[in-house]
Amino acid sequence: MPTVVLHPKKEQRVYSGHPWVFRSDIDRVEGPCQDGDVVRVVSSRGRFLAMAVYNPRSQISLRILSRKEEPIDSAFIHRQVKTAIDYRRTFADLNSCRLLFAESDGLPAVIADKFGDIVVLQVLCLGMEQFKQDIVDALVEEVHPAGIYERNDVPVRELEGLTLQTGLLYGTVPDRVEMVENGVHFWVDVKEGQKTGFFLDQKENRAAIAPFVKGARVLDCFTHTGSFALNAAAGGAARVTAADISAEAIAMAQRNAQRNGLTNMDFLCEDTFELLPRLEKEGHPYDFIILDPPAFTKARRTVENAMRGYKEINYRAMKLLPRGGYLATASCSHFATEELFIKMLRAAAKDAHRQLRQIEVKQQAPDHPILWGVPETNYLKFFLFQVI
Repeated sequence: MPTVVLHPKKEQRVYSGHPWVFRSDIDRVEGPCQDGDVVRVVSSRGRFLAMAVYNPRSQISLRILSRKEEPIDSAFIHRQVKTAIDYRRTFADLNSCRLLFAESDGLPAVIADKFGDIVVLQVLCLGMEQFKQDIVDALVEEVHPAGIYERNDVPVRELEGLTLQTGLLYGTVPDRVEMVENGVHFWVDVKEGQKTGFFLDQKENRAAIAPFVKGARVLDCFTHTGSFALNAAAGGAARVTAADISAEAIAMAQRNAQRNGLTNMDFLCEDTFELLPRLEKEGHPYDFIILDPPAFTKARRTVENAMRGYKEINYRAMKLLPRGGYLATASCSHFATEELFIKMLRAAAKDAHRQLRQIEVKQQAPDHPILWGVPETNYLKFFLFQVI
């Protein structure tokens, strides 16, 4: 088996528990090796560190699979998948669940979401692409889905030398899949929707708003297919306005409302950055505003601009709310750290002449577990406030 030797003093990332080794940390490769191969990783003095998949095309050239010197084969992959799913069996509804969360489950760059009886799979690095069929076989064995569909249309695959592709991997998969979350029915577009079709990481946070929406007038910005909005409408809100810039997302949100028989909803296809100032100017009354935007930054170099965007929408929401109203606000960008997000919220509240009373601070659902020592797995911030 080929061996990858790290530069002196470049082993600290591995010792700290992080599963990535960058190209610049590698001194040399000993033995014949092809891109995507499983390799042994050793220190500059020859001490064994890990088993990993290797791809020199990627800046993340080594992705660690095991800290033991053991075979990385089909049996290993099956054990990893089984362990991940057994963990979720202890607390989750597997019919609306992230089954595999990449590095947090010891399967780097592998995502698997289950909606009803359908699994959507993403394999985003070359080394794990070699094991894709093993992953599919293990998922079939563990959860017996009706079908598995791959959504490997993520541009990051190109950095690994992989093509972008989608398609059927097992069984049969319809264009739309029905899923139930917190008692609310959702249609999920697994073939064309964003990422895997639905964002499962806010499941518990959507449930957390329930006590505060009863009888309220609710505005859900960046609603996507209506996830927060439908939870609010089903939770007894007097009226819910769901807004998103995507006409396709709004159309799906309307279908979801119809599926649940919810008639206390309105829908707007509009940019939130234009919507909030307009609503404030027109004097629209809302008791509860939800801000769940897509990631405003996916790189450190754009964090400053992203924080300005987060501040603008939070400032506008605070201005729009009456005193005593509620604000749920989130960020799903790893680079917008909790420290930066809190600093932004304080500045927005100061400029809006509002005081925030914190009700809850939450993170991603436990089927997206956070791996200590790997900050990239800790990405979702969710705050629930009363504005006073």
